[in-house]
Amino acid sequence: MQSLTPNVIVEAIEPVLPFWVDHLGFTVTAKVNEGDRLGFVILTHGPVELMYQTLESVRNDVPELADMPLQGSALFVKASTLEELDAIDKALSDADRVIPRRKTFYGADEITVREPAGNVVTFAHFAGS
Repeated sequence: MQSLTPNVIVEAIEPVLPFWVDHLGFTVTAKVNEGDRLGFVILTHGPVELMYQTLESVRNDVPELADMPLQGSALFVKASTLEELDAIDKALSDADRVIPRRKTFYGADEITVREPAGNVVTFAHFAGS
């Protein structure tokens, strides 16, 4: 195996783009329209890759998957350095905080926020990594 890229299914992609692109510096490397709005995007930041797809796009592309339950996703993103986590914390200061910044029992310094589509995203740094 080479990599794992989550594909987060949402009602609309446009509301999540500022979270990833404007606040965190991700780049849209691919996009596909579905009618008059985005149906699919790939976002990258260095080696990190994330996809978003609308439920409408899933219905049109793979109808067999359109009935899967959409109960939200929980994404876990490792920061390279503590300074990078500090920058993420600052960039997301207005984001909906699910869990305030904390030190965990498993050795991570992390923050957990909710992105505009309602999915939970944890950003963490592990001491010594």
